[in-house]
Amino acid sequence: MPPKSRTSAAAKGGTQEDVRRHNLGTVLQHLHLAGPLTRAELTARMGLNRSTIAALVSELVALGAVREERPAGSQTGAGRPSLVVRPADDHLQVLAADVGVDRVVVALVGLGGRVVARRRRRLTSGSPASVASLIRRLVDAVLTDPAAGEHILGLGVSVPGVIRHSDGCVRFAPNLGWVDAPFGDLLAQQLGGLPVSVGNDADLGILAEHRRGAARGYDDVVFIAGEVGVGGGLIVGGAPLVGAGGYAGELGHVLVHPQGRPCRCGARGCWETEIGGPAIARALGLGSVTTEDLVEAMRCAAAEGSTALDGVAHHVGLGLATIVNIINPRLVIIGGLLRELFPSNAAAVRASLDAAALTATAEQVTLVTPELGGDAVLVGASELAWQDVLDDPAGTLRRNRRLAPTRSMSARVTAS
Repeated sequence: MPPKSRTSAAAKGGTQEDVRRHNLGTVLQHLHLAGPLTRAELTARMGLNRSTIAALVSELVALGAVREERPAGSQTGAGRPSLVVRPADDHLQVLAADVGVDRVVVALVGLGGRVVARRRRRLTSGSPASVASLIRRLVDAVLTDPAAGEHILGLGVSVPGVIRHSDGCVRFAPNLGWVDAPFGDLLAQQLGGLPVSVGNDADLGILAEHRRGAARGYDDVVFIAGEVGVGGGLIVGGAPLVGAGGYAGELGHVLVHPQGRPCRCGARGCWETEIGGPAIARALGLGSVTTEDLVEAMRCAAAEGSTALDGVAHHVGLGLATIVNIINPRLVIIGGLLRELFPSNAAAVRASLDAAALTATAEQVTLVTPELGGDAVLVGASELAWQDVLDDPAGTLRRNRRLAPTRSMSARVTAS
C-alpha cells in the first residue's frame, strides 16, 4: 500500500526534526513503492507545498538516494514540466536471502524494489552454521555482478520457521531441524557486521504482496506459504498480526486430521502433513524429490488433467475454512508450491472451503496466487532490509557511509 501522508498522527506532536525526518521517509517510501515520480506528483501525494517537497528531494539527492532529471522530450524555458525524481537503484541496494529446505537464493535489490542480480544453490547441509556460510558465499558471488551498486545497506533473510524478531533467533524450524538457532548472529559474523534482519517466510511473503503485489489496497489478508511445510502471514485491519512474541501465523499446524500423519512439530494431523511438499509428492506417486522436480511433476499433472491432487486440494480448502472463519479476510494469497496446485484445482479448493466455512465469511473471501510469483518471499526479505532506510533515510544513510563500496565489501566478506 502507498505510505500515508506525513500529516499522520505519527508526525503530530513531535519536534520540527521529527516532522522533517517523518516527511523525508515518506517521500522516499513513495518513490520506493511507486517508482519515478515528478515533484508535482509528490506534492499532490504528500499534501505539502512545493518548496517543502523541493527541500526534501534536495536532501535525498545529497544523500545519494534519488536523482532528478528532466522528463523525456522536455524543453527548458517558462512553463517547463516538473522534474522527475528517480530512486537511485544502481547506487543504494540491499541483499535478500530466501532459505528453503533444499535451496538458498540470494539477490541484490535496488531502491525501488528491482532485483538486479541473484544466485541460487542447492542446500545439501542444513545446519545453521553451514547455511550462514553458504549465504556468505552467495553474497560474495552476487556482489561481483556488474549490476552491483556502490553501497549495500543490509541483508534481509527469510526462514521457514518461528523467528524471534528482536535478534533473528530461529526458535523452531522443524523442516530444517533447527531449534533456538542464533541465525541472525551467525550471519552478522559472516558478513562483517552488515545489518541483518531475519523473518518468517510467510510474514515476508505477505509484506511483499501487501506493498507490491496482489494485496495492495486490502486491509485483511492471509498469505499461505506452502512449501515442504506450511506457514501463514496475516494482515488484519491494515497491520501485520504477529502476536506477543512475533510467532503468530503458524497456520501449517492447524489440526485438520486428528488420526493423520505425525508432523515434524511433534503433533499429529497438522495441516501441512496433508498439503505440504511431501503430501503432494505422495499424491503424485513420487518419493523424495527436489522442489524443482516436484513443481515440474505438478505442471505435468495439470496439463494431463490428472485428479491425483484432488485430495490435497480438498485439504487446502478445509484448512482455509478454519482460517477464514477465524480471520475473516477479504483476500487469501496461496503461495509457495501451492501456487502451482491452485490454478488447476481452484474449483475443488473453493468447494471444500465453502462446505466447511460459515457462509458469511466464505462469501467475502477471494482466493488468488501471488502477483509476485515465486519471488514474493524474496522480495519481502528485501523489504525487511529496506525498513530502517525508509523509516529514517538521513540517519541510516549517514550511519552507513562507513560501509565500503561493493567490490571492497565483497573482498571483506570473502576474508571473514
